[in-house]
Amino acid sequence: MAASVEHSFLSETALNIMEESAKSQLFSCKEAGRKRFDFACDLTRDWTRVVSGQTLWKHDRDGVDKDIRTLLADEDAAAVVYVARDSVSVRGRVEEVIRDYRNTPLRDSLSKLRIFWVPSDFDADDENARLIVREGLRRDISRDLLLRVALGDLTADQVRGFTSSGRMGFPLWLLAGIAKVGYVENFTNASKRWRIGVPIIKEELLRLTMTGLVSRDEPGPYRGLIQVSDKGRAMLDICAHLHGFLSGASAENPELLYICKLLGVDFSSISPEGGKVDFDFFESNKDLFLPLSGASNTVLLLTCLYYSAQWRDGEWSSFALARI
Repeated sequence: MAASVEHSFLSETALNIMEESAKSQLFSCKEAGRKRFDFACDLTRDWTRVVSGQTLWKHDRDGVDKDIRTLLADEDAAAVVYVARDSVSVRGRVEEVIRDYRNTPLRDSLSKLRIFWVPSDFDADDENARLIVREGLRRDISRDLLLRVALGDLTADQVRGFTSSGRMGFPLWLLAGIAKVGYVENFTNASKRWRIGVPIIKEELLRLTMTGLVSRDEPGPYRGLIQVSDKGRAMLDICAHLHGFLSGASAENPELLYICKLLGVDFSSISPEGGKVDFDFFESNKDLFLPLSGASNTVLLLTCLYYSAQWRDGEWSSFALARI
């Protein structure tokens, strides 16, 4: 049976959203084979994450079971996506199938499953309906899939915790320093390497650990040592690209700024008449953003980016430009 217009639209839209989001330059996306799935792609940063997906529009009860079983059985996928028509009967069947799989060997794969619901009255021939559904999928896929899978499960709370240090800009400088060296073996050697006191190193490494930006569990030859985590690399990439944009070294990137908004960072909220914020504007208006207690993620990250460039003769600026 040929796929309906709605089914085709939803499958293509899900894939297109991931491809367009890759323009943020935080990861790359290439379409994968569709032998078993309605859509699939590889999301790549320093590693590869496969996303496989099925679309439900006119399936019966057995079709739901087959779709979910096929998705959960994909061992290569870091995430599996089900774009489904929303109705009481479909939700009931999905819950029933998931409940059944909790008692099978596939139960461990359930954590990879993400379900994105589409209104049951969606008509793909209606241009306004297409726009509404596409924007809803864009928001859901960006927030629940791309941030979690491609960017290491980075959250707005972690961005806030990372940028809330009283040593403005130092956590970012330190995170970049760990990324350049590859690991931290102990506090004493780190203190000697960076000429920073051990108590400060301990405190800021604790902040980075609590926000998940560094970890001792990363694979590789330095396992057990403190290393930058997946979400830490994502945070460095976001900060590097924003630094390039705010300093005028790179052009505006709408996809990057959209992902930043999902992390609570929206520079238009503090700029004059919604225009571009740059470091010259911040330099001239620093008093407007103080005190930092209770400040928004936008202000905290802008402050962090600005002051990180002041550490050690602009080491962060050079690191950022080399990363973009």
